[in-house]
Amino acid sequence: MIRVMTMKDYAAVLALWKDGNIPSRPKGRDSKKNIASQLQQPNCYFLVAVSGGKIIGAVVGTHDGRKGWINRLVVASSYQKKGIGRRLVATVEQYFSAQGIDIVACLIEEWNTVSMKVFEQLGYTKHTDIFYYSKRKSPKT
Repeated sequence: MIRVMTMKDYAAVLALWKDGNIPSRPKGRDSKKNIASQLQQPNCYFLVAVSGGKIIGAVVGTHDGRKGWINRLVVASSYQKKGIGRRLVATVEQYFSAQGIDIVACLIEEWNTVSMKVFEQLGYTKHTDIFYYSKRKSPKT
């Protein structure tokens, strides 16, 4: 089952990110307070996949009104290659489509070849001509 994340899922999602080698900042941008705030924002769409009452997958979708972003897709290792990641991405894509958003993107770190393969299989195009820049208040948030 795929459903919207609630704060009751917070610890399980953080553990899943950790197990899946998804970088997180539980004392910064991923603190309980910040995630609770993000869950209330209309442009944030946090989903979890659940099996037998256990969270086995998660994804974060956000948008700026023009482009949708898929972040932190993760599926527990014992549930991988069963279509769960594909279903999570498809659900986020449907949400974006309902919002009138026709472009969906994701950022994948260079070392994460598994995620690259997943998104290529889902029809996403790799762009090697784009550089990512960010400006942060703190390097740890």
